[in-house]
Amino acid sequence: MTPTPLSLGARVAVLVAASLGLIFDGIELGLMPVASLSVSKSLLGDAYTPTSGGDWFARFTAALMLGAAIGGIILGNLGDRIGRSRAMGISILCYSVFALLGAWARTQEEMLALRFLVGLGVGGVWPNGMALVSECWSTASRPFVSGVMSAGLNAGILLLSQMVRIWPVTPDSWRWLFYVGGGPAILGVLVLVALPESPTWLANRHTTKKPAPPIRELFQAELLRITVTAILIASIPLVGAWAASKWMIPWSDKVAGASQPGYKAATQGWWALGATLGSFMGAQIASWMGRRISYLLISIGTTLLTIAMFQWTSPLQPSFHPVVFAQGFVATLFFGWLAVFLPQMFPTRIRATGSGLAFNSGRFATAAGIFLAGSLFTRLGGSYPQVGTICSLIYGLGVLAIWLVPDEAVEGTQTVT
Repeated sequence: MTPTPLSLGARVAVLVAASLGLIFDGIELGLMPVASLSVSKSLLGDAYTPTSGGDWFARFTAALMLGAAIGGIILGNLGDRIGRSRAMGISILCYSVFALLGAWARTQEEMLALRFLVGLGVGGVWPNGMALVSECWSTASRPFVSGVMSAGLNAGILLLSQMVRIWPVTPDSWRWLFYVGGGPAILGVLVLVALPESPTWLANRHTTKKPAPPIRELFQAELLRITVTAILIASIPLVGAWAASKWMIPWSDKVAGASQPGYKAATQGWWALGATLGSFMGAQIASWMGRRISYLLISIGTTLLTIAMFQWTSPLQPSFHPVVFAQGFVATLFFGWLAVFLPQMFPTRIRATGSGLAFNSGRFATAAGIFLAGSLFTRLGGSYPQVGTICSLIYGLGVLAIWLVPDEAVEGTQTVT
């Protein structure tokens, strides 16, 4: 069947709804970096120590990433079966409801479980929202659409940081933030009952299709090298972002929290502003510079800027926020690269399966990397600069990894079969 295009108004509604879903997704991603130490101080009471606070920050973050990896697979697949808009609505409801329940958490373990459940919804919004927008706006350029969607995610982190600057999060006042996290449930209901469905999905839902290629095909001789290197280049920026970069926010909270409660929010705001611009520009810059050289230079730039953030400056110094902004901009260029070029590394017949496996493997690697970073943080006696610097070397692996990718994969010249 030939898809019937949506009206302009319906396409605008789809773009707005998907962008809002990702903005609220970003709020969920940015919530615990600014609230974690306050939550731990409140729930642990006299048992709290600066080292345990950092360890619990790593656990909360790892739980969210593990949930996002599983949610990206399960809820992404749900979008193929029941429709993009329905699956996106369910994903938004999932992260909203479980975020709201965090306002009544009584123990760290309860909060940990809730962050995992929030992650399920966080992981489901991206594949369904991206598919819905790309299918409804099929004439738009993929780099532009990828940039808009990625910018929405970081715009949510930026919005949250400004809210927290106005209403600081402290051990005595943090539950309100989880009430805010529950607000997007209204959007989830509206998406479920009113948002138009993808014309492409509707046109093809009753057609007879060939069975999906088995995942084991990705690990056979012809595709094994492509698959392994795709997992590697997807994992590096994901692990680096959460196991290295995010330590800057609890570090800011520790250094400046007592005298300037809003400083951690300002730190996140400067990073998110750079990330919003970087995630929008990433695909365009990568297309202009070339796939291999752009990934190489982004890897070098992010490594140097992350080391600079933890070793050449520190919270409350005048240079700290400019470096944070620059690091946010350069580090998120990776994700524009991945949105456009990761799928193109695989032949058409197994493109969706291959890119989905690579990206979600990166999320699983991120969860493991954060747990290891938390253990390292404890071994280093709770030193934020040391753990951030050591983990920043993950970005440097990109310099080697991009040269391991076969030429035909990095240039997108595989046989289309």
